[in-house]
Amino acid sequence: MRVIRVTDHAEVSALAAELLAKFIAEHDEVVLALPTGGTPLGMYNELVTLARTGALDLGRATVFNLDEYVGLPSDHSQSYASYMRRHLYDRAEFDPTKLHIPDGNAEDLVAACASYEGRIAEAGGLDIAVLGIGANGHIAFNEPGCGLNSRVRVVRLSDRTVLDNARFFDDPRAVPRHAITMGVGTIRSSRALMMLASGEGKAAAVAAALEGPVTTRCPASAIQLHPSAVVILDEEAASALRVRPWSKEEFLADPHAPQFLFL
Repeated sequence: MRVIRVTDHAEVSALAAELLAKFIAEHDEVVLALPTGGTPLGMYNELVTLARTGALDLGRATVFNLDEYVGLPSDHSQSYASYMRRHLYDRAEFDPTKLHIPDGNAEDLVAACASYEGRIAEAGGLDIAVLGIGANGHIAFNEPGCGLNSRVRVVRLSDRTVLDNARFFDDPRAVPRHAITMGVGTIRSSRALMMLASGEGKAAAVAAALEGPVTTRCPASAIQLHPSAVVILDEEAASALRVRPWSKEEFLADPHAPQFLFL
């Protein structure tokens, strides 16, 4: 695992986009798992800019969204389907047949989860899963207490997550209480992981995930078990770490570090 500290969210976004763009450019086809929320917005802006200037071909990417609310119409402004269209898919030239989001409105949610897991396998598995981290240590919608070998499934959201997400809804009572999420086991099966975090509010969760025990109390701690993971933090998100992270310059100058993500 490589932990990299940069100055601010803008630098987190730029480095994440740089590494993803490099991987996409070096492979004919790539399979990505992508997140929602505030953290990846800057990265998406950077990727769109690269695509619009012709420096990046996003049409070769197959994308699986990490999660989706249950019971929220896909055209609702706060559905993750809408989020991805608004911030990424409608702003660059993707192949629409390669874009996948869990169906939170399926009549049979169990079957929908199994189908989603199956589609990931049919695509050849995930190459890179890009992750944020919740203030309570969740990744995707895997809340504290979930199994570290879990697969795609329906989960109940914690009160903390519902509260954190309420700011996006006009009526806080409208925040769904359930979601479909990739499981920690599904995420861990990705060939590489990239976790992004910024802001002081994530510092405690980041420290628990990276330097605490691997435990279901902090699902993000499972990243410690992955053989090919990079974590990109701004100064505030890294402020509770006891072990000094790499600087961007150290990471990019090391002859081995930049390549490990692309095994």
